[in-house]
Amino acid sequence: MRAPRYTFAFIPAALLLSACNEQPGEITRDTEPFGAIDEAASVSLLGTEPFWSLDVEPAGEGYEARYSTPDNIEGTAFPATRFAGNNGLGFSGMLDGDAVTASLTPGSCSDAMSDRTYPYIATVRIGERTLRGCGYTSDEPYSGDEAP
Repeated sequence: MRAPRYTFAFIPAALLLSACNEQPGEITRDTEPFGAIDEAASVSLLGTEPFWSLDVEPAGEGYEARYSTPDNIEGTAFPATRFAGNNGLGFSGMLDGDAVTASLTPGSCSDAMSDRTYPYIATVRIGERTLRGCGYTSDEPYSGDEAP
């Protein structure tokens, strides 16, 4: 019985791919943690439709996050943990029994409601909801009108 012709086409491709990794286990990408946001800086993330904000401040040996919406303008505070990834900064915690993860990555961002430009793109996940918006820090503010 002859092997199908297409079987032999995969052999050179497999050999080529195995040659790309000459030293198994070696990581060849930059693994330095993101360091553009100082650990003492305050971080603000915000979004529209629905309107929301998440402010993170250093507090003692950790961080305190405060999630606000138009229905809860004062917001709800919760402890947060900071994580610096390869190309951004993350925070995590628990809010009213729901896991919260927030990420901030460099990139020009507009809230589409004002003439402001923010230096970071924000993504926040609360339980099963994902919110997208913009972010800035006490060291890297937004540009544009203070009160649109």
